[in-house]
Amino acid sequence: MSNTWKTRTTLVHEGSRRSQYGEMAEAIFLTQGFAYPTAESAEARFLKAGEDEFIYARYGNPTTRSFEERIAAIEGTEDAFATASGMAAVNGALVSMLRAGDHVVSARALFGSCLYILEEVLGRYGVEVTFVDGADLAQWRAAVRPDTKAVFFESMSNPTLELVDIRGVAEIAHAVGALVIVDNVFATPIFSRAVDQGADVVVYSTTKHIDGQGRALGGVICGTTEFIRKVAEPYMKHTGGSMSPFTAWIMLNGMATLDLRCRAMADSAARIAAALTTHPGLSKVIYPGLDSHPQHDLAMAQMGSGGTMIAFDVTGGKDAAFRFMNALEIIKISNNLGDAKSIATHPATTTHQRLPQEQKDSLGITPGLIRLSVGLEDAEDLITDLTRALAAV
Repeated sequence: MSNTWKTRTTLVHEGSRRSQYGEMAEAIFLTQGFAYPTAESAEARFLKAGEDEFIYARYGNPTTRSFEERIAAIEGTEDAFATASGMAAVNGALVSMLRAGDHVVSARALFGSCLYILEEVLGRYGVEVTFVDGADLAQWRAAVRPDTKAVFFESMSNPTLELVDIRGVAEIAHAVGALVIVDNVFATPIFSRAVDQGADVVVYSTTKHIDGQGRALGGVICGTTEFIRKVAEPYMKHTGGSMSPFTAWIMLNGMATLDLRCRAMADSAARIAAALTTHPGLSKVIYPGLDSHPQHDLAMAQMGSGGTMIAFDVTGGKDAAFRFMNALEIIKISNNLGDAKSIATHPATTTHQRLPQEQKDSLGITPGLIRLSVGLEDAEDLITDLTRALAAV
């Protein structure tokens, strides 16, 4: 990579590998294994594979490696390991570094599957987890201990768009030698510079904005070469959580337009949030780009944007929220996000349905809450669709 390349150039060119045919598009190396010229070379590669040498697709692949290099370059990390899904990335980043008796501090506002890993999986194997209000630095200070091995949080929480001060939490964690692991999905690689702000490890569900067109599941763990190759990779390659070459090819192609898409989606999200703010059918509109968001200043300092996601509370609870969703024409009902198509989700009954009501209440996941992932449609068409559907409530 050229150190002078800007983001869009890096997103198109970083990590490209060409065969002897000089193809313009990235090649897909659809192979599970690799042939060796001699038995001696096979032995040598298993002892220590060289740069651009591969053994088995579960361990690495030229197409997957291209994707890893490209995402690491954008994220500002030394290396990356591509995984089969976003949850494989979260699980891999945490479980690969933790042992029975270790202590983790986590924000409590998380995606339901992330909570499952922290509450169920880590607890089952003897890791102690303390949950805190992610926006309250005082709670982080009180929870972190000399034996804390890691802190974990979503830089912008799913689904209520609460931000965590990455720099503030990193200072607290690093004071006791704990790693800072950040799930950066909502913030996107375009708007967040978590590593510059103190994160040690950043994970993404590449299913979201990076693919951005609803085609494939994927994830990635980004960090130092030491962490990726000596901690995360051994765990991931032996437990089978690696990304497929075909998926890596999809992600590489998605990254070429990532900056353009995220900025267009965020621009539309800002317009939609402003249009909905005074709507009588909504009791609340949550968007970090609005002055009314309690963490607006932090969002602007940390991301420089309000992002691509909006949340709002439909007056009348679940029944009204369902009538609203069923009246939408352009916006689709689904549980994905970061797609070219706009998507409405009812978290209380889908992505966060397994949480006890008391926990939903504490996280602000009300019966009327809708999470809106803004796509690439015309913003005025989306505003018309939303206001017409609200009128049907």
